[in-house]
Amino acid sequence: MWFFARDPVRDFPFELSPDPPEGGPPGPWVLHRGRKKATGSPVSIFVYDVKPGADEQTQVAKAAFKRLKTLRHPNILAYIDGLETEKCLHVVTEAVTPLKMYLKERAEAGGLKELELSWGLHQIVKALSFLVNDCSLIHNNICMAAVFVDRAGEWKLGGLDYMYSSQGNGGGPPRKGVPELEQYDPPELADGSGRAVREKWSADMWRLGCLIWEVFNGSLPRAAALRNPGKIPKSLVPHYCELVGANPKVRPNPARFLQNCRAPGGFMNNRFVETNLFLEEIQIKEPAEKQKFFQELSKSLDSFPEDFCRHKVLPQLLTAFEFGSAGAVVLTPLFKVGKFLNAEEYQQKIIPVVVKMFSSTDRAMRIRLLQQMEQFIQYLDEPTVNTQIFPHVVHGFLDTNPAIREQTVKSMLLLAPKLNEANLNVELMKHFARLQAKDEQGPIRCNTTVCLGKIGSYLSASTRHRVLTSAFSRATKDPFAPSRVAGVLGFAATHNLYSMNDCAHKILPVLCGLTVDPEKSVRDQAFKAIRSFLSKLESVSEDPTQLAEVEKDVHAASSPGMGGAAASWAGWAVTGVSSLTSKLIRAHPAAAPAETNVPQRPTPEGLPAPAPTLVPATPAPPGAWETQEEGTDLAEDSSAADRQDDEDWGSLEEAEAVLVQQEDWSAGGQASRAGQTSSLDVKSPESDWSSWDVEGSWEPRWQDPSPPEPPPEGTRLASEYNWGGPEPSDKGDPFAALSARRETGAQLRPDSWGDDNWEGLETESRQGKAELARKKREERRREMEAKRAEKKAAKGPMKLGTRKLD
Repeated sequence: MWFFARDPVRDFPFELSPDPPEGGPPGPWVLHRGRKKATGSPVSIFVYDVKPGADEQTQVAKAAFKRLKTLRHPNILAYIDGLETEKCLHVVTEAVTPLKMYLKERAEAGGLKELELSWGLHQIVKALSFLVNDCSLIHNNICMAAVFVDRAGEWKLGGLDYMYSSQGNGGGPPRKGVPELEQYDPPELADGSGRAVREKWSADMWRLGCLIWEVFNGSLPRAAALRNPGKIPKSLVPHYCELVGANPKVRPNPARFLQNCRAPGGFMNNRFVETNLFLEEIQIKEPAEKQKFFQELSKSLDSFPEDFCRHKVLPQLLTAFEFGSAGAVVLTPLFKVGKFLNAEEYQQKIIPVVVKMFSSTDRAMRIRLLQQMEQFIQYLDEPTVNTQIFPHVVHGFLDTNPAIREQTVKSMLLLAPKLNEANLNVELMKHFARLQAKDEQGPIRCNTTVCLGKIGSYLSASTRHRVLTSAFSRATKDPFAPSRVAGVLGFAATHNLYSMNDCAHKILPVLCGLTVDPEKSVRDQAFKAIRSFLSKLESVSEDPTQLAEVEKDVHAASSPGMGGAAASWAGWAVTGVSSLTSKLIRAHPAAAPAETNVPQRPTPEGLPAPAPTLVPATPAPPGAWETQEEGTDLAEDSSAADRQDDEDWGSLEEAEAVLVQQEDWSAGGQASRAGQTSSLDVKSPESDWSSWDVEGSWEPRWQDPSPPEPPPEGTRLASEYNWGGPEPSDKGDPFAALSARRETGAQLRPDSWGDDNWEGLETESRQGKAELARKKREERRREMEAKRAEKKAAKGPMKLGTRKLD
């Protein structure tokens, strides 16, 4: 029976790369790239081949093997595995590159910044301090060839071949026998005895000075060149001169050298070094310190090296979110670092975190995700969006905070291309219909119309036919002037999605009514849109054969390419209107709407020009947008509203810089509700959603116009506006008679965006039922107020600081 000896090199779990070796420190070691056989992860492998007659070198190599295996420090080359045989020594470490090669590669790519060099030298000095002060070891080989750089740009100290104990254990320093290393020896060792050395760190600090000179000036030709600092930064020169001084007593301890360089104005006193030091100790930092650090981190990331951001900052951000309490503050730096990743890395590291964040109830995190969606939407696939993202995003439509509702609406511009049939054409349209009809904030109603016009090309043909005309028609009756402008521009942006019959019978009658609108900006856009549609109808009338070509998109399936007009319309949707809510917050809630006179850009092919920069206007009273239902139970609505307000969505104190101030919105809401006898008429989002089948449908309920009523107190007639003339005109205003009717008609009902019946109006019996329902609600309200008053009187007054139990 034959027995075959196993080859330990072949059974070794690491293998060398076929690439040529990268060199290594002067001496017997050769550095190779390698990988772990099981996982393929990259490593570095130092190989020493045992040669006959080189016993002294073999002992030095084995001593280095042992030192590297037992020494553990973040700034010392990390040992992973090793193999020792009669023929060779293999030492496996983390994947690194020799510093000399690293500096050469970076010089070809534009060179290293001083920030990177300051942190690299900081790490080497810190490793040297650990060896001298904590381990009582003399490195005895500090030079360019003993320093390595990992993939994050971290400098690691290696080259432990000639290390010895400063306490005399194990004899003196080993003989190097390498001429290239002798030029780094200090002058006091010239006699070979070493008796002139008074401090254990003096020789290593001299060699550190040589390393600093080489980092900034290149290879050291001779020891005399150290007298000229060359390109060494001025803030480092005084400390460098201490290192290369002839008197060994003057050379500072490594810990003292770090302290001097970290002093105010020192070479290592910068944001990059401070960030690295904080990351090294982040596990023991207080939560408040972590919050402050992550808030300030995003400002500095632009000046930090890319490799450092990818391999050191990103893991800490992911850990802080996964196991810490960092919350929304990690989002901004996380997405900044994400720009440095390729698509595959982004999918593996960022997307799982983003999906998990969307399920959070923290308002600050939700609004920051919506604001920064543009940075990661391209990495989300459709199944993830429809099953894990969209179900959480739609909760924002029902949020009591107007800023979140607005951001949710604007986020649909990015999500719409990835939504499936049910989410886009059914679920999203329900929320849009309710927001456009019932939201008390005019800018949000306006943004809803804007968003619908931009995503119209993604809707199915049946949804477009059922929704667009009714939605934009409803917008033209909004009391908020920018919403009416958005309705007109919505028609223009989606002009290719309407049949000629709809243009003539549904769209033009609506636009013609706007030609006498009290706001000149609305009238101007209406006239432009009318001319555009008339030109289209006239061209088909002159040549009926063009009908098929003109209507080719009407019944076509949803396609992003059909939104050509909407693309040119996007300028005002993203810029002018996107900041509308913040403008409304800063402005006085009850301020009268001001006329907007903003230069407009020309639009090709006769389409209306983009909307002007919209200005804040007083939001319509919520009661004007509610559906008049029969038998509505006001007590139930009130309790539902209370439940919505009490819902725990997390604290907003952490996002004061992101979220709008709640007090301003509350004040605006109170101003818009002034004049109402009770807040019970305002329905909560939950009640709207639960009764969607009744209220949220887009079935139009047309009624005979009510007789003109006198305008409310304080209403400005059209004749009181300066329509652009040099001086106010004293002449009668041709629109004055229509102003009152317009203000009365502006109190819209939540029309549905369903199949429109434009042929006739409803019967008077319908009006009678509505009037009867209104009277019943009024009686019910009075009864409830009387009951509350009786109950309050029965309880009696309550003392301050006490709670009276029933």
